[in-house]
Amino acid sequence: MKSQIGIRQQFTGFHMLCIMVAFFATIIAVNVTMATLAGSSWSGLVVKNSYVAGQGFNRRLQESRAQRALALRGTLTARDGEIAYGLVDAQGKPVKATAVRAVFRHPVYETADWSIDLKAGDGERFSGRHDLRDGVWIVTIESDIGLARPYIEVRRVTIRDGGIL
Repeated sequence: MKSQIGIRQQFTGFHMLCIMVAFFATIIAVNVTMATLAGSSWSGLVVKNSYVAGQGFNRRLQESRAQRALALRGTLTARDGEIAYGLVDAQGKPVKATAVRAVFRHPVYETADWSIDLKAGDGERFSGRHDLRDGVWIVTIESDIGLARPYIEVRRVTIRDGGIL
């Protein structure tokens, strides 16, 4: 006796072919999308010439050790678009600087990088205004404090709602 609901169709080779084509088309589309996004978001270039960059490594390491021996401490703050930086010595006394520059680098999107020259403000603090974008940033602060080379401090910060966390 036949069912009154309808005739059941068989699963054929054509159905399997359609499923396989749809499956692999989805995988290929996702791979092409991911490869396009990866290629457009970061060049992968860390330095233009790694051999030349490596030549100065020991010199930079020695400069870093000499700078660390100064025992200076910097304070970087940001709130409501205002960035402020101050530098104190081991005894907590302010260190006089003639110029301070902050460079904000995004760890992935180099096109988002920006810098600001901070102006002398009240006391020994330097400040400036800039629209702060949320995210993780690597901040390099260069302070001219009368040494042969600028005092450099590098820190990784997270900015959320216009302020450093």
